[in-house]
Amino acid sequence: MSSRNFSIGTISQEKIVFAIAVLLFVFFSVYTTSFLRPENIMTLLRNVSVLGILGVAMAGVVIGRGIDLSIVSVFAMSTAWTLQLMTDGTSLPMALAAGFLFALLVGISNGVLVAYVEIPAIFATLAMGTFIYGIVRLGLIDLDVIYMPPAAESMSWLGSGLVMGIPVPVILFAVVCIAGHLFLRHTKHGRFIYSIGDNHAAARITGIPVRPIIVLQYLLASGVGYLAGIITATSVASMNTRVAISTMVYDIILVVVIGGIGLAGGRGGIRNVVVGTLLIGILLNGMTILDIQYTVQNIIKSGLLLAAIVADSIINPRDEQTAQQGDI
Repeated sequence: MSSRNFSIGTISQEKIVFAIAVLLFVFFSVYTTSFLRPENIMTLLRNVSVLGILGVAMAGVVIGRGIDLSIVSVFAMSTAWTLQLMTDGTSLPMALAAGFLFALLVGISNGVLVAYVEIPAIFATLAMGTFIYGIVRLGLIDLDVIYMPPAAESMSWLGSGLVMGIPVPVILFAVVCIAGHLFLRHTKHGRFIYSIGDNHAAARITGIPVRPIIVLQYLLASGVGYLAGIITATSVASMNTRVAISTMVYDIILVVVIGGIGLAGGRGGIRNVVVGTLLIGILLNGMTILDIQYTVQNIIKSGLLLAAIVADSIINPRDEQTAQQGDI
C-alpha cells in the first residue's frame, strides 16, 4: 500500500513538519541562552530518541488501523519490574528476560483482545494499560520510583554512553527506524499490515491471516516499548512508574499523527515518525527551557493533537469500513 501524504504540488506534509521543526530550532536557539548548550543538546537527543522509538512502535500499530494506549504502561512497568528483580538479587540476564517476556505477554494479550475477542483497540489497550499498572504496582514492585541497582551498571551505556560522540540512544533510534522500515516495506508481514490497514475486509478475502498479523502488531509494539524503557532507565538510573498514568501516550500519538501517518490506516511510514519526533522533541525541550508551566504545555500539546487529528480526518477521510468498526 502507498504512503500517501497531504501535498500541494511538491509541498508534502513531511516537508511542512520538517520546516516547522527547523524554525522552532532556530527560534529557541536565538531566544534562549541554554538551548544550544552541549548538555541540553545531549538531553534533547536522548529524549527525542526514546520518544521516536516509542513512535515507531505506535506507527506499526496505527498503520494496521489500530492503536496501543498501553504502550507507556509497558514502557514503564516492565522496566520497573526488571529493575526490582535485579534489586532483589535476580541476575541481569534473567531480569531482562523476565521483563521482556512480560512486555510480550501484554502485547499478545492486546492482540488477542482486538483480533479474536473483537474489542475496539482503543478500549482494549486503555483497559490493559490501567490493568498492568495496577497489577505491577500492587504486587511486583515496592515503590513508585525504582532505582537502577549496582548489578545493572554494566548496561548503563545504553542510556548514557557515546559512540564517536553520538549518544547511544540516538544510534539505537536509528537502528529501530531502519529495522522498522525494512520490516514494513520489505517483508511479507509488513506488507500485510499495510493491506489490513488499508482494507481489512479485502485483506481477509485475499487470504491474508488478518488476526495473527494484528496480534503481531501489538507484540512488536510492546517489545519495542520495553527497549525504550530500558534506554530511559539506564539514562536516568531509575524508572518512575507514574509515567504509566501520565500524558506521555498523547505525545507518542502526536508524533505519529503530526508526522503524517493516517489514523484511517494503511498509510505512512517510518520517515513520518522521524519528522514528527523532531518537531515534538524540539517543542517540548524548548517549552521546558522557557519554563512554561506544565499545564500550559499540556494545553499546547493537546491543541496540536486536536489540530493534527482534524487535519488527518480531512486528508485521510474514514471509509465505510472504519465507520462500521468505530474509530480505531
